[in-house]
Amino acid sequence: MKFISKIFNKHCHFTLIALLSIGWTGFAQKTEKIYLSGKDFKNPVQWDFMCTDGHNSNTWTTINVPSNWELEGFGEYTYGRWYKELDQQEPSKEEGFYKYKFNIPANYKGKNVTIVFGGAMTDTEVKINGKSAGDIHQGGFYEFKYDITSLLNYGTENLLEVHVSKHSSNHTVNNAERKTDWWLFGGIYRPVWLNVAPNSNIKNVAVDAKMDGSLSADLELVNIPKNSTIEANISPIGSDEKFPSITVDIIHKDQLQTIKAKWNGIKTWDPESPNLYTLSLSLKNKGKTIHTSKTKIGFRTLEFLKKDGIYVNGKKIVMKGINRHEIWPESGRSTDKDISVLDVNLIKDMNMNAVRFHYPPATHFLEVCDSLGLFVLNELAGWQNPYDTKVGSKLIKETVQRDVNHPSVIIWDHGNEGGWNYETDHLFHKYDPQNRIVIHPWSDFDGWDTHHYPTYLTGMHRFNNGENVFFPTEFMHGTYDNGIGAGLDDFWTRYSKSPLFAGGFMWAMLDEAVLRTDWKGEQKYDSKGNLAADGVLGPHREKEGSFFTVKEVWSPIQFKPKQITSTFDGSFLITNTYIYTNLNSCTLEYRVLKADNDVIYNSNKAEVIAQNPIKITDIPPGETRKINFDLPNIFFKGDWLEITATDKHGREIYTWSWPIHRAPYFANKFIKTEKENSKVSISQIANKVALTSEELNVELDSKTGEITKITNKTGDVPFINGPRPVGMKAEVETIKTEQFKDSVVCTVNYSGGIDHIRWTMHGDGRLKMKAVLLKNAGRSSGFDGAFIQGEISQFGLTFDFPENGVKSIKWLGNGPYRVWKNRLKGATMGLWEKDYNKTITGESFENLVYPEFKGYHANMLVANLKTEHGNLKFFSESDKLFLRLFTPDLPQKAVSKVFPQPEFPEGNISFMYEIPGMRAFKSLEDQGPESQPTSIRIKSGDQGIPMTLWFDFRNN
Repeated sequence: MKFISKIFNKHCHFTLIALLSIGWTGFAQKTEKIYLSGKDFKNPVQWDFMCTDGHNSNTWTTINVPSNWELEGFGEYTYGRWYKELDQQEPSKEEGFYKYKFNIPANYKGKNVTIVFGGAMTDTEVKINGKSAGDIHQGGFYEFKYDITSLLNYGTENLLEVHVSKHSSNHTVNNAERKTDWWLFGGIYRPVWLNVAPNSNIKNVAVDAKMDGSLSADLELVNIPKNSTIEANISPIGSDEKFPSITVDIIHKDQLQTIKAKWNGIKTWDPESPNLYTLSLSLKNKGKTIHTSKTKIGFRTLEFLKKDGIYVNGKKIVMKGINRHEIWPESGRSTDKDISVLDVNLIKDMNMNAVRFHYPPATHFLEVCDSLGLFVLNELAGWQNPYDTKVGSKLIKETVQRDVNHPSVIIWDHGNEGGWNYETDHLFHKYDPQNRIVIHPWSDFDGWDTHHYPTYLTGMHRFNNGENVFFPTEFMHGTYDNGIGAGLDDFWTRYSKSPLFAGGFMWAMLDEAVLRTDWKGEQKYDSKGNLAADGVLGPHREKEGSFFTVKEVWSPIQFKPKQITSTFDGSFLITNTYIYTNLNSCTLEYRVLKADNDVIYNSNKAEVIAQNPIKITDIPPGETRKINFDLPNIFFKGDWLEITATDKHGREIYTWSWPIHRAPYFANKFIKTEKENSKVSISQIANKVALTSEELNVELDSKTGEITKITNKTGDVPFINGPRPVGMKAEVETIKTEQFKDSVVCTVNYSGGIDHIRWTMHGDGRLKMKAVLLKNAGRSSGFDGAFIQGEISQFGLTFDFPENGVKSIKWLGNGPYRVWKNRLKGATMGLWEKDYNKTITGESFENLVYPEFKGYHANMLVANLKTEHGNLKFFSESDKLFLRLFTPDLPQKAVSKVFPQPEFPEGNISFMYEIPGMRAFKSLEDQGPESQPTSIRIKSGDQGIPMTLWFDFRNN
């Protein structure tokens, strides 16, 4: 192993000399950034390494840097709830020892050399050539640095030694970072590099760039000669536009200086138009440039008005946000810019404009937020426990100085849910010339109410009678398939009515499952059961159904409800919910789609029979106006209409859809009819009623009214034991059979919740069920009107069918994701098809297939369930009918009490008018109206609720 390390270090030695020599020759006046590690986990550099405990411990070997050592096969995995749900005595406390050799060219002598660590968990001691670089750094989420100019051997080899303790010697650091609801890792997980600058340099820049083009910059200067000046230039990123340079005299020798400048004609930064500039500050003396510092900035003005709201560039903002952990399954907290780009695009794709963390993220994530456009709440770690004043003061300085110039960062979060230290609040403003507000997430603090997980009816000073600006920094908790989209529409509609509402942040973006390098067998990824399975996305960013619900609910274009009928004239009312953008900069396009008559039987797809852009005139933010398009002559020959909106950057906002016809039209169009065969008969013997044709035989139990047997030409079709009532009671009273020339009819009359069900079999084997529910029901004295079982969260008819052997389903209706009563948005009208899967949302990480197969599907019009027992085809003449496909499997790995899903009705395949809502962390009673059970009242004279279905069980 020593031989291998020696060879590797020799290789690094020559590489670094080459890099340093080339770098210094070309860029003498700039700060050079020379990596000692890899730039990210995908491009690491190996260092010598030894871990003291756990897997592969007490042996010197090599490790990739950057990385979390658990994901490299060292130490032990620990989740931060070790002291609570996991009931462990203490977390793992292994330590890691790193060594790395590098060379510094002789011509670097006289320069200023700083070693920078992007992040290391948790206590980090650094030595150069056996000498301490400075105090041990405590805090695992922060960038820290040491001036090592005097410790280096110039023109020869240097030894870097790093000692990282996963468990801090400071109990407040452990309480803030390691008694938490997240994964605890160890190691140097962000890059390590050298900053090489001239002896006289601009050490630090903190900018306040306003929307009017004015700029103030606090500078920290080192070794400044007399009569020096600062020359300031701005260059727009992505444009060749030129701006004049501005020169400012340095009027005194103080280390800290403030300069001011102003440019005309700048473009402001906001999430909808994230215009960025490169600010170049050149330190000059006697006409010679000594050092140049470059910083990306955005011009924007922040105003925080208590009892009013948060303003950016003069516009009151509403943040549509989500909380994000920085994590990747195969690398832990060690990520790269590609992941940041992926994640910011996914957030933007959900029509969000904001993101929040529990600790400062990697710099590249903030850079992407700057360039693509997101508001950021940047947080000092402290999950329910604060840092002490000494450590917390250092970490606030590191956080603010690193991130102060990012225009995306608009608020500083000081800890989370009690993890703040009042003694250090003021330090954020000490280092931040923009004076961003400091909030205490989940508390009502200093005029800013960030109450976590408020109920729908939250009030009592917080909302109804509140006076503080309200923006819950956590709400809509998304464990498994809970929350996130479920109930969001209700919450958002109510909260948005308040002029004090400034938005909210859902918990959370990701299921934080990580690769267990210490596990053998089929299971590879671990989310500690329900503790970290909180996301709207899977660990590799797989999209759950709520992703699309959020995308529709938070779309900046909102369509007023509309039903297409024969009077449809191509017009809609739409509302602009952007903050800054006029909708005339967006594009709309409509498409009319039509499916072939036999599409449900064959592999055909729908085709677009008409499409054109829709002109959008002037619609400013907050306005509701009419749009319209000229209906093509063939419009009503189509089956459904789609309208897609695209923003000014080319990103899809959403695609909405509407059926052009009602359910009977689709049933009549798509069910296959054959030449009627007169050989159809009906018989009743004992308790059995048989409907028989050459294609199909159906047997009903005359006592229960349920199907007991179905047989076609190839054998039994096990679609039986139904229809059984769901959400009501019913008993058979009488049965009547009728014989017609080309059909037979069996009418089952009930007492209770079902009035009657009329079964019709045609000579070609088609089977029709026409049920009338809740019509003067309860006429039988045996029920006394109590045929409804309390409040109704489930209502319909159900059947049995074996799940074993199911292959796929193809259907026309809303999809492709399953729905809950309070999560109907995000599923759109279309022709969909998906294979059978047993995905458990937030748990099936080894084979996470979305959309899930099992569950409720909205507005089922026609469907073909393909199975080993034959294909079952359903056709609805009733609009807004839910198809229940089996019961989703319950999670198996929960470590604390959870409510993963509502109870499903009996049976396996159901046709429902009412389905339950999904809870969002709080109980359903604490959510909005769409989450509540239905109340049904039946009065004399009511005609009842019809449900008409066709079944095709023929062998075709």
